[in-house]
Amino acid sequence: MARRPDEPVPGILVVDKPSGMTSHDVVSTVRRLARTRKVGHAGSLDPMATGVLVIGIGKATRLLTHVTADSKTYTATIRLGVGTHSEDADGQVTSAHGCTEVDPAALETAMAALRGPIMQVPSAVSAIKVGGRRAHALVRAGQEVQLEARPVTVNRFEVLASPRASSALVEGQVRPVVDVDILVDCSSGTYVRALARDLGTAMGVGAHLTSLRRTRVGTFTLADALGLAALEEAHPRDGEDPLVAPLGLGQAVRRMFPVLHLDQDEAARFAHGNAPRRTPEEVRALAEEAAGGPMGVCTPEGHVMGLMRCDDDKVRTVLVF
Repeated sequence: MARRPDEPVPGILVVDKPSGMTSHDVVSTVRRLARTRKVGHAGSLDPMATGVLVIGIGKATRLLTHVTADSKTYTATIRLGVGTHSEDADGQVTSAHGCTEVDPAALETAMAALRGPIMQVPSAVSAIKVGGRRAHALVRAGQEVQLEARPVTVNRFEVLASPRASSALVEGQVRPVVDVDILVDCSSGTYVRALARDLGTAMGVGAHLTSLRRTRVGTFTLADALGLAALEEAHPRDGEDPLVAPLGLGQAVRRMFPVLHLDQDEAARFAHGNAPRRTPEEVRALAEEAAGGPMGVCTPEGHVMGLMRCDDDKVRTVLVF
């Protein structure tokens, strides 16, 4: 389907989010630069956090649900010895036992228990809704929030460098702490802050994050990311050219999914939402190729039309652009 003149050029933009901004702040900036309100992001980053934030513009916002569901990689620093209510450096101190040193074997044992498929209680200071309200709003209002544990998968939870003994000023007193640089590779829905909290609990000293950087979301990495300052410099307020995402809609689909090329008749039907017909054997082969996820759908000429999915020996249309 042709793009209307008033529609933005659809595409994916990867931003290296700076610390101190909310994910919505980044979206607002991109809306201004792209001169459209049709902008969204795939997976929030805390204001303190930096790194990969995947932005969709125009019709590419319809891909963001699939980006959000992808696995993610982070680097972070955990401070052992002090706990906070938000499990990061922006929170109020809830414990200050201090920590003078860390036994490497004990640290590895505690981290090993947090790898693999686990049940994780999300941070209370989160966007999860409780009774129709965000958990973080309830916490700010002084209410105690108890969230249920959720299944997540932590593929990697590793120490990147030797733990560093340090000190921190906590409520007017100097406390000994130990900082541990880590790498986390995990499923969607995993809270790295909660990993820090649970590690501190297991070590008996409390803990929180002092830094968090997302280095990967699905197929998108820091190598793809652009800084907001550079984007704003390239697209000044009084400039004539709006921001156009560097990765077009078709390029994004091909990068994220395997692609099936249809013949002319199938493409005509798919344009009206009708899934291509395949035998059960062909459907199973396609499902295996897509690893159970969606597939891109193209015309014979290679124009990306949308997404489909193979389930239960059937093909169904996911979306048509």
